[in-house]
Amino acid sequence: MASARVPLDEQHVTEPGGRPLPALHPQRKEERCFLLYAPPPEEDSPAQVEEFLENSQFIYEDMEWLLALPHDKFWCQVVFDESLQRCLDSYLRLSPRGTDPPPLYSSPAVMAMQHSLHRSVFMVFLRMATHKESKENFLTPAVFAEIIYDNFLFDIPKILDLCVLFGRGNAQLLHKMIENIFHQQPSYYSDLNETVPSIIQVFDTVLEKCGLQSEDTGATEPLKLNTHLRITTMTMSEEDLSDLVLYLCDTCSTLHAFLDIFPEASSMFHQHGFLSRVSSFYEMAVPDLEKAVKKRHFTKCRQEDLWRRLCHSRRRIVEITHLLLQHTCLQPILEGSEDTAVFVDDLLQIFTAFLQEKRFLVDYDEQYPVADDISLLQQAFPHLDETRTSYLLQGLESAWTSLGKKRSQPSVSSSANHGGETMSKACWDTAQDQTEAAGGEVELGAELQGAKAMTDIPHKGGNGAVCTVSAGELESLLSHIRDLLPDLGEGFLMACLEEYGYDSELVINNILEEKLTPGLARLDRAKPRPKREALPSVLSSRSNVFDDDEFDVFNRDQLDMTRVWKGRKQEENVRDMLNDKQHITEQRARYQAYQTVVDEATIATERSGDQVSAYDLDDYDDEYDDTYDLNQVGANDLDEDDDLLTRRPFTTPQVLSTGRQSPEEEEEDDKEEEKEGVLKRDHFLQDPAVLRARADARRLALQSRRGYRPPPASHVKGGPKGRGQTQETVLDRRKKETNKSRGANHNRRVMADRKRNKGMVPS
Repeated sequence: MASARVPLDEQHVTEPGGRPLPALHPQRKEERCFLLYAPPPEEDSPAQVEEFLENSQFIYEDMEWLLALPHDKFWCQVVFDESLQRCLDSYLRLSPRGTDPPPLYSSPAVMAMQHSLHRSVFMVFLRMATHKESKENFLTPAVFAEIIYDNFLFDIPKILDLCVLFGRGNAQLLHKMIENIFHQQPSYYSDLNETVPSIIQVFDTVLEKCGLQSEDTGATEPLKLNTHLRITTMTMSEEDLSDLVLYLCDTCSTLHAFLDIFPEASSMFHQHGFLSRVSSFYEMAVPDLEKAVKKRHFTKCRQEDLWRRLCHSRRRIVEITHLLLQHTCLQPILEGSEDTAVFVDDLLQIFTAFLQEKRFLVDYDEQYPVADDISLLQQAFPHLDETRTSYLLQGLESAWTSLGKKRSQPSVSSSANHGGETMSKACWDTAQDQTEAAGGEVELGAELQGAKAMTDIPHKGGNGAVCTVSAGELESLLSHIRDLLPDLGEGFLMACLEEYGYDSELVINNILEEKLTPGLARLDRAKPRPKREALPSVLSSRSNVFDDDEFDVFNRDQLDMTRVWKGRKQEENVRDMLNDKQHITEQRARYQAYQTVVDEATIATERSGDQVSAYDLDDYDDEYDDTYDLNQVGANDLDEDDDLLTRRPFTTPQVLSTGRQSPEEEEEDDKEEEKEGVLKRDHFLQDPAVLRARADARRLALQSRRGYRPPPASHVKGGPKGRGQTQETVLDRRKKETNKSRGANHNRRVMADRKRNKGMVPS
């Protein structure tokens, strides 16, 4: 290696063979194949997760190996290894953006690997953008500019992707990195100047896909004959509409990140009339896209995602406009430039042009009040035309009135807020403009009513406090600050983030410069993170009809498991059930109570001896019949024969009676038989054979009364074959052959005979 203090492009090395080579030479490149990046899987499939982890692990190891190389080897690998550039390009193109929903299904291993790979790729780009690493390791600035430009190590699309991917939390590093690239290679300014019309063309393409036509294109291009057949947002397919919204969201997010990190590019966008084009696009495309997203029949999850992305695009367009106005007009005015009057006039002209785009002007005024900018102009430029400013304010009020919106309480912001602090996000009221006169019902549900419902509502973070970022973003901000200030507690950092609008850079700057607010300065810097409050149990508020029963496992610690079984209950064995004589034992005591009862008990008239004791045992017998105690039974009976005959008529003995009875006796016998028949009716089931016989008899009697004759017996079966058949069998078989049409042959035999008789078929 050559001596120190010599740039790398002028150094030479000696190979093992003794041949000297320049330090930057293709032969000094290591043979290593860098894999292409693949994004995290959309489905939680074990095979896809394993494939992603394996592929990302290889890329991560290659990136770490590349960062560990010395200065000369690193630049040889970067300049001459094409697989490395393809790998980096694939990561910039396929890596998830900040607007993408977080993959909740992903495992912690996938998230950790993505985070590690993200950091390694950023460090590689950061080293590629640094031409001087130390006093000994550096490149000549001109040679560095030539290397990165001619080898396409950086270009405008890559710089835009770097801003949108790595802008959060790394704004200062990215600003220095991009500023160094543009400063060392001014050709990138010309490339950016040529890229701005392409970016403007993106918005014109979106208008064309929506079936709309801007005024600029309509003035220069004639309308086509098939213009009435153009596709609109209501007629295009759902996939095309989703792609259009995603395309617009990605464009606005990327452009905002670039202008926020590298504001020096604002002048080029301003020179191309970007503000007028983007305001007209906002006025034409945004209402049409909002209507399509509300009216089209998407799934709820898909509709919410599209609405969130559309609202994000709206906010980014307004913020891009404010960034351009701030860096091209407001900041020169605040700095007291020599051409202050020119910048003031330019700003007023832009606001006057916005008066035609009422919807855009109202949304911009809601987030960045125009009245504050005008008051700022009045302070910085005393000779401001009052008539012109009053005209602007009246036009702004007219725009609010025409849209039917209620203006929120204006927040007076000072000039310092316009100078450098991060603007807070305003909540937009983008509910349905046209409501029914009677009920005033909004067509879309409450979950989709405007950007406020989807993006700007504060969410509860993991700490239990209200925050405007998600739990994942809050953890990322805390880890970013703790990497630099590890001695601070998470509770103190969360209070600082909440105070300064979750801007980690502003929090770090104020902590290091001791510029915290009095409330934060009094806090304990080692304050731990507050514990999350436990949610009340669902069982405490539930109500069920089975509460407190014998199987309520929520209120009972022990259950009778003998009454609980799994699957079909096993039935008892029949033999065991018959052998069980327990019921006999249970009934034995009952039948023992029914002992033999003494029918007669002799009671003596005199109470003496054992009889007296027996009588005294049962002084009262309720079974004794005293009905005839006072009556003299038989005392007055008559013993004469006449009296006996009068009391009982003479009856002829049955033995002496003849076989013929008198009519009276027959009638009495018939009556007795009828009574006996009535009394002897058997209600038990009768013999089925007897019932069938009676039914056949009734049926035959009914048929005989109606004149029905049963068909004669059939002799079709006949006798054994080869012994001849009787005449009855032959006739029955012929009759059956003739009447076969009554079955399933559909008169084939009759029709065939008719054709044959008429000579149609030869016999």
